[in-house]
Amino acid sequence: MPKHSPSSLNPKAPLVLDTRDLPRRPGALRTVKRVVPAPADLGVELIGVPEGADLDLDLRLESVSEGVLVSGTVSGSVRGECGRCLREINDSVAVPVQELYAYENSTTDVTTDEDEVGRMQDDLIDLEPALRDAVVLTLPTNPLCREDCPGLCPECGVQWDDLPADHSHQQIDPRWAGLSQLNRTEE
Repeated sequence: MPKHSPSSLNPKAPLVLDTRDLPRRPGALRTVKRVVPAPADLGVELIGVPEGADLDLDLRLESVSEGVLVSGTVSGSVRGECGRCLREINDSVAVPVQELYAYENSTTDVTTDEDEVGRMQDDLIDLEPALRDAVVLTLPTNPLCREDCPGLCPECGVQWDDLPADHSHQQIDPRWAGLSQLNRTEE
């Protein structure tokens, strides 16, 4: 019995790839283009791909001696909020993906750790872990609506972009209030 006994995959799941029609001889390849719904929690605290949003998969499955090399691009929309001013962010992301999925009972069972290489189950590949790693690691932990976002006024919490240039919260000590009148010119 192999050292790992994964749960069975549903071949109809959107992020499960079926490789039965891919010959197991090195160099054989097949392309996969499909649109799938994004899984839950595909992101970080402030930004991520909304659950169920369309993800475009443009992949190449290539037989190699130890398994199937999946490479290509995953793209989709991301939504979140700016880490400085809290404005909504709507953007898109295109992420390269490359992962080797070893055949069951291949020599990779002996030569690699269980979590070092993806594993095929029968002729099925679960793309979700590789997709999740690629997308989440690409997203910024502190997203910005724009590079020069000034953020919020620390005193009143209003976005600096919405405040006049002379905005200030300077309070004059009442003991010195009379002296502040000396700086003003009479009109």
